Amino acid sequence: MSAAGKKRVQRIRDVVTRIPLGKVASYGMVADLAGYPRHARFVGRALGESSDGRCVPWHRVINAQGRIAFPRDSECFAEQSQRLSSEGVTVVTGRIDMTEFSWQPSLDEMLWGPDPVAF
Repeated sequence: MSAAGKKRVQRIRDVVTRIPLGKVASYGMVADLAGYPRHARFVGRALGESSDGRCVPWHRVINAQGRIAFPRDSECFAEQSQRLSSEGVTVVTGRIDMTEFSWQPSLDEMLWGPDPVAF
């Protein structure tokens, strides 16, 4: 992967690591916040290619309709559903209520990162 490609992946990972416990964001929102509007599919590829998926909370990224993007009968679907449920996110037949669980970062949070007191 080129240096520019690695930089894009790192920016995606940086945004995803800011999604707080118990919240979700869509692939498109992550792309927008990383500075790559209209590149939602790239977010999925970047997370799929991440060599250290345990450090990035990939499970907090869902599609624009509030659904888990993996096929229902896949191991990834089950794992993402379980991880979200363990964080208090209600998952019903693969769907998450975006009005309740969508991450809405403040401008301060986007500029300076998460509030260290919150952790």
